[in-house]
Amino acid sequence: MQHDDQKELQEASLVGRIFSLEVALFLMGVASLIYGLINHIESNIFFGILIIPGVFILHKVKKKDWKAHWAELEEQKRREQAREEERKRGGN
Repeated sequence: MQHDDQKELQEASLVGRIFSLEVALFLMGVASLIYGLINHIESNIFFGILIIPGVFILHKVKKKDWKAHWAELEEQKRREQAREEERKRGGN
């Protein structure tokens, strides 16, 4: 029987996603919200409502391609500097 590295990597990735920090935070937020609703504790309700959307924002931020983002900003800055130099040369 042949060992399939790709399948093993996919299974490890799935297990990693199931037990990720985002999932733990989401479950903590849901637990806090439910506990607060059952026992009428406003602070738990507040933190549950705060944590749950925060997890989705965290996921979106982690998913963003930051290298491309910074490269784009550097390119924009370089173009602005080139325009500024061209403007200074044209003004002389």
